[in-house]
Amino acid sequence: MAIYPIRTFGDPVLRMETKPVTEISDAVRTMAQDMIETMYDAPGVGLAANQIGITRRIAVFDAQDELGARVMINPRIVETSGELTQEEGCLSVPGYWWEISRPAFARVTALDLEGNEIEFAGEGLLGRVLQHEVAHLDGGLLLDVLPKRARKKALRDLRDEALGYS
Repeated sequence: MAIYPIRTFGDPVLRMETKPVTEISDAVRTMAQDMIETMYDAPGVGLAANQIGITRRIAVFDAQDELGARVMINPRIVETSGELTQEEGCLSVPGYWWEISRPAFARVTALDLEGNEIEFAGEGLLGRVLQHEVAHLDGGLLLDVLPKRARKKALRDLRDEALGYS
C-alpha cells in the first residue's frame, strides 16, 4: 500500500476532467486501495483520483456509517433533490471550511472493482460526499459552489496564504 501526496488548490490537475476507466485491472484495484489508505491518512471522508494527480474517473469515500470505505469507478450523478446547507471542507483546500448549499439527496451510479454496476444513494454526509467527489472528477472544486461574494473572499484568502501574507 502507498500513501500519495494530495494535490492542493492551484495544481492544474484538479481542474482537469478525468477520463473514464476502461478496464478494471489489478493496477486499478491497487490504486483504489492506495486511495483509501491516503484518504484515511489525510484524514478525510472522500478522495478523487485527480486529487492525487491521476486523471482517471475513480473516487473513494467513507460516509462514516457501518459500510466503511467504498469505491466508485466512472460515477455519475443520476438524481438529486432537496437542499441542505452545511459546513464543508476539502482535502485539496486544507484548513478551510465554508457553509455550502447542495442538494440534500444524491443518487450515483458507478462500477465496483469487479465491473458490476452499483448505486449509492443517500442524504446527509453520504449525499454530500457523493456530490463532492463527482464534482472533483468533473474538474470542479469546493470553491465553485460558494456564493460569489464568499468565493471572492476565499480566493483572496488563499492567494494571501500562498504569498505568505496570512
